[in-house]
Amino acid sequence: MSRPTVAVLDYGSGNVRSAVRALEHVGASVELTADPDAVLAADGLFVPGVGNFHACVQRLTAVRGPLLIGRRLAGGRPVLGVCVGMQVLFEGSEEPAASRAEGLGEWPGVVQRLEAEVVPHMGWSRVSAAPGSRLFAGVEQERFYFVHSYALPTWVMPEPTGSFAGQAPLVTTAVHGQPFVAAVENGPLCATQFHPEKSGEAGLTLLRTWLGTL
Repeated sequence: MSRPTVAVLDYGSGNVRSAVRALEHVGASVELTADPDAVLAADGLFVPGVGNFHACVQRLTAVRGPLLIGRRLAGGRPVLGVCVGMQVLFEGSEEPAASRAEGLGEWPGVVQRLEAEVVPHMGWSRVSAAPGSRLFAGVEQERFYFVHSYALPTWVMPEPTGSFAGQAPLVTTAVHGQPFVAAVENGPLCATQFHPEKSGEAGLTLLRTWLGTL
């Protein structure tokens, strides 16, 4: 059988080699690229993200990332956002920046600074997987590796919206000083606040499961 193809979106978000290696390890044929044709043609799109929310949105926009993500989702083509690559899918962030930018608005909500004694949240934490989660099948009780100071504190979506209305999102949470959204599964769009590529065997299992949905 041919290996599923995954495009890791290359928009200057930082070191993504660990993501490329992890995806290759679990069986994907991976291309680090911002080429629109490659991004749209791949079986799956992996959207990384590190650093400042607003800077990430601006760099994404420079490579037409919002348009490419939107086109994939409109066609039911899977996308996985990770860390700030998850945060940019919301409407915005309270993170300070010299030049502010709105999020992609696939999901409602504004990312906020964690209310905890120690920030950033850096290390391993257990998640509370959403009932019926496919992404966390077999790793519901595992710990995953987080590095972040901001997160969505509360999921509020009275009715499914976005590019695939009609499919109720599955929301996984974690706690660091306060509860926050750790992952979302919403039709072809999935995202994790933690780094699966840095989460050992549990993270590899999650990535392998995601590949199985492509």
